[in-house]
Amino acid sequence: MTRQQTAAGPVLAVLAAATLFGTTGTAQALGPSGTTPLGVGAARIVIGGLGLLAVLPSVGGSRRAALALWRTRWGAVAGLMTAVYQVTFFGGVHLAGVALGTLVTIGSGPIFTGLLSWALLRERPQASWVVATAVCVVGLALLVGSGASAPGNDARGLLLALGAGLGYAVYTVGAKHLITDGHRSDDVMTAAFVLGGLVLLPLLLAQPLAWLATPRGLVMALWLGLATTTLAYVLFGRGLRHLPAGPVTTLVLAEPVVATFLGVVVLGESLAVLGWIGAALVLAGLALQGVVSARRGGEVAEQDALGGGLPT
Repeated sequence: MTRQQTAAGPVLAVLAAATLFGTTGTAQALGPSGTTPLGVGAARIVIGGLGLLAVLPSVGGSRRAALALWRTRWGAVAGLMTAVYQVTFFGGVHLAGVALGTLVTIGSGPIFTGLLSWALLRERPQASWVVATAVCVVGLALLVGSGASAPGNDARGLLLALGAGLGYAVYTVGAKHLITDGHRSDDVMTAAFVLGGLVLLPLLLAQPLAWLATPRGLVMALWLGLATTTLAYVLFGRGLRHLPAGPVTTLVLAEPVVATFLGVVVLGESLAVLGWIGAALVLAGLALQGVVSARRGGEVAEQDALGGGLPT
């Protein structure tokens, strides 16, 4: 296997995680009646955190090491931010509308992450990241803006959506900091989601939960928890172990493209011409970021092989 192929592995892991993330909206739409956005979001993170804790030893991690991360500053921050993201995201799309709330959250995440990574991790933004992220954000604007549903006018929703993007960015930077310090990515993901699940457990218990007792509701909850959280964040962590935090969040912008595709194919939604152009732009930006990240990863591997590892 060549160094270029090895370096492409983390890129593919992040894209696979983004694909799983992109099924979240469709899974919720196919779920039973009686659910609430906050209830579904809290159930997802609680089940996902327990799933990560259950599979941790099988992927080489340590439950004791994961839970010990709660005593570190970045471990506590990453866990709290997983909870903050869920609450602010669902609150943002409720007040600002699904289209605008999603665009602001997903579009602002890479920008916040790039700036925080520069300030806290000394990961200087590359010109390729700036170009790829800009192309993706323009594509997202066309993709989401072409949707049939009009966004609301509540400014509080936009602030919450920005808070969700910032929360996701802080979580990513915190997780990257722990991984750079030598902690296993699987331990880091597990610590963050178990803590986030504990924080949101009271919120879950305060929501209507009768839907969980139905077969459709149970399947939806297990998919959201085990597939879009447990499996997705194991893959996300594998990518974050080898790639800078900024490019990782740019690659995750594949999520809305997957969500749109499923909406058209599975839910029968329509997409305007501008939407298809936007999807193509996002894919172009992702391809650029993926190629550059894989190439840079290959250069890092070659430097390490020669005994001159590059700073992380």
